[in-house]
Amino acid sequence: MFGGCQKFIGGILNVVSHVDPGNFSPSQPPPPRRPLMYPQSPQNESDEERKFRKVFQQLAGDDMDVSPDELMTILNKAVSKCSDLKTDGFSIENCRSMVAVMDSDTSGRLGFEEFKHLWNNIKRFQVIYKQYDADRSGVIGADELPGAFSAAGFPVNDQILQMISRKYSDKDGNMNFDSYIGCLVRLDAMCNAFKMLDNDNAGSIKVNIKEWLLLNMYS
Repeated sequence: MFGGCQKFIGGILNVVSHVDPGNFSPSQPPPPRRPLMYPQSPQNESDEERKFRKVFQQLAGDDMDVSPDELMTILNKAVSKCSDLKTDGFSIENCRSMVAVMDSDTSGRLGFEEFKHLWNNIKRFQVIYKQYDADRSGVIGADELPGAFSAAGFPVNDQILQMISRKYSDKDGNMNFDSYIGCLVRLDAMCNAFKMLDNDNAGSIKVNIKEWLLLNMYS
């Protein structure tokens, strides 16, 4: 049993050791959540930000937070209007995962800045998804996936792509929209976490067991 575990961990390390973190281009993480008693001053917001804040207030309700269930409702309403995207619908597990990786204060919910960052990423990834769905099938085929990941800023090698496909693609190697978004949101957040820990840009980090569990269990 222990020998098998060693082989498994060794295999994972062999895959990730051939990845150059410098090739990855995650988006800038959202700024820390502002306390409700110190909201951002309206005069410092652009017209677009003010409009987005009003929409967020309508979506989030009085608590100004979005839970995984609320995120699922929001995303599924949005994607239902896009007939050119194939999706099984965003599941509660998918939405819990997205909230977890975007949740900078581990509240279990998304505040305004966190939600805005997630929404902007989803919009960006949607454009790439449509661009690389060359045959207009509504899904990204196995041969289209490498380009779709590179265009999003994540040029994964063949081994990592195979690992991703086993979790996020169907039996034919096709990835639908909700799987693509969920995967990229997680990948983006994990790369941001790595870059924050890699203070000297050495391309490697050292974590203790507590840090390892915090990075992996709530994500």
